[in-house]
Amino acid sequence: MPISAGIPAPDFELRDDTNIARKLSEYRGRNVVLYFYPADDTPGCTKEACNFRDDYSAYEQAGIAILGVSPDAVESHVKFKKKFMLPFPLLADEGHRVCDLYQVWGPKKFLGKSYEGVLRTTFLIDGNGMIVKVFEQVRPAQHSAEVLAALA
Repeated sequence: MPISAGIPAPDFELRDDTNIARKLSEYRGRNVVLYFYPADDTPGCTKEACNFRDDYSAYEQAGIAILGVSPDAVESHVKFKKKFMLPFPLLADEGHRVCDLYQVWGPKKFLGKSYEGVLRTTFLIDGNGMIVKVFEQVRPAQHSAEVLAALA
């Protein structure tokens, strides 16, 4: 069961798509959409990222940072970000340490096969670093609109 609203968001440091180490705590003073997704350049993850991209100006106007996290390598994030012109950082969680920290790594099933992977989850974090909302079992196509509606 992922972390719930009302508690401080666990701080972490991961490399972004420019290979710069980013800490969640660097974003204090701003609201943050921290979204965990399974893999770069897959259909659902592409749809989710492109919807955040298409709505990016609304997030910017509201002063909200978007951070995408997956277990892919920095090099994969570079290609994914460039291919789809994503305007926000993608963080490389190789070894899924931060996914474990946020309790979004767990059992999944696809085509009858069981495996461990990222449980698509988004955390809305306020400027004080507190989790204010958790979105579980995210539907990629509608997710950005769902997050924006929660911010209104």
